[in-house]
Amino acid sequence: MRSWKKYLTVLLAGILLLVLQACSTGGSKSDGKADGDKADGKAEEGGTLTVVRLSDATGLDPHFITDIPSANVIHGKVYETLVQFDKDMNIKPLLATEWEQPDDLTWKFTLKEGVKFHDGSDFNADAVKKTLDRILDPATGSPQSSKLGMISEVIAEDPTHVTLKLSEPYAPLLSILASNEGSIISPEAVGESAEKLATHPVGTGPFVFESWKSGQDITLVKNKDYWGTPVKLDKVVFKVVPEDATRLAMIEQGEAQISDQVPVTEIDRIEASDTLNLYRTEGLAVEYVGFNTTVAPFNDVKVRKAVSYAIEREAILSGVYNDVGTLANVAMSPKVFGYSKDVEAYPYDITEAKKLMKEAGLENGVSVKLLTSDRKERINMAEVIQSQLKGIGVNVEIQVMEYGAYIDEVDGGKHQMFIGGWGNATGDGDYNQYNLFHSDSIGSPGNHFYYQNPEVDKLIEQGRVEMEPAKREEIYKEAMQKEMDDAVYVPIRNYEHLAVYNNDVKDFYLNPSNYLIINETTVSR
Repeated sequence: MRSWKKYLTVLLAGILLLVLQACSTGGSKSDGKADGDKADGKAEEGGTLTVVRLSDATGLDPHFITDIPSANVIHGKVYETLVQFDKDMNIKPLLATEWEQPDDLTWKFTLKEGVKFHDGSDFNADAVKKTLDRILDPATGSPQSSKLGMISEVIAEDPTHVTLKLSEPYAPLLSILASNEGSIISPEAVGESAEKLATHPVGTGPFVFESWKSGQDITLVKNKDYWGTPVKLDKVVFKVVPEDATRLAMIEQGEAQISDQVPVTEIDRIEASDTLNLYRTEGLAVEYVGFNTTVAPFNDVKVRKAVSYAIEREAILSGVYNDVGTLANVAMSPKVFGYSKDVEAYPYDITEAKKLMKEAGLENGVSVKLLTSDRKERINMAEVIQSQLKGIGVNVEIQVMEYGAYIDEVDGGKHQMFIGGWGNATGDGDYNQYNLFHSDSIGSPGNHFYYQNPEVDKLIEQGRVEMEPAKREEIYKEAMQKEMDDAVYVPIRNYEHLAVYNNDVKDFYLNPSNYLIINETTVSR
């Protein structure tokens, strides 16, 4: 029998070595916590933290959320998981106090006692079983079900012990259980409709959901009966403020304290301010230009390669992003287990691009639509790409959509070409590979390329069941090379997460997945 400590040491060594501790600059401590060194006010317990954001959440049901900005509202705040990531992305106990793996197909968890959900129902093995059975039930229709699809049975042995039986080995299991998909939902709420859970989350976390005014704000309040160390804030408000300048002005004037969506064009202004502070940390996310491989003209690999050669990625990183982040070579961050530097993106080569357009029969040009969300940098990137592709006869019409509408568009496959990003919530390459490129993930789970390659599917499946880290790395390298050969996307940028905050707030941080951690946060009053 292998203890969980020994298992993690062997299995997750790659993740633990590659995922670096969040670090920050600009008025923040070396340990990554923004401390508001310039604050004149006295930070006390209580008060309201207001976080201003570009867009509203798309939903609050963890079994249906597919974007980190939405998950950020509830993960670790309203909902908790059996296990959790610490600041260095190491797996630690949370609602489970310990676990063991008697064999490759069996996981046994011992659960914390005395925990209550926000509606008063008990946290126990039955609650875990009802939650996991819900996400796995085909009738639920969860786009996240494949991430836990290898669980064949959930057994509530007694109130404090639950066993997961797998149909096959699954290397990233603990990392998925620690992410938003592993959120444990009140057994009473599980019996409610999916529509109600999407707007009224009920978990065990340190904050309780209070209200959601669609398009305006989401409010959480302190859980006064929390089983663990209580948070210091009385309330958190996630307020939707679409205008970049307005968000900054609100923070500067004290109407809000934090924005975790910072335009790179405002960095100089923030760093020059006495009242604004900039938080920076390397992230696990990637940004790319994607093709709908089922729609003309991008159903022709020659056209996809031509566009890949014609996009000058370095110019986008420096000109649009002011060198915030690093140049990506694949759709996986160097901080994620399974990344390979040996897979090379297409270099900028207009001659080769024109040659391929001619071979595709499009030497006289073609018109395409490029879809982007309404983030300022992405609109700017779209305009640069529009200019660059004129050189090979590709006339680009830019489509800008509010984030929720953008998600609906790519989920439904109505797009031709799009600017996308993928945040990694686990530090493991399976989270990128399965969700972005496996044929079972087409649509809302994340494969907005509508890409199907049986060889890639097989490799991704092998990566899930292979327990030896070095072999898994080789599998992902081979899969990423095939995806690049098929020119499914153009890698642009490895994220650097930014937040702007004022002198009134102390002790928050963004983890590498870009979740806002506020368990110890205080605001001056």
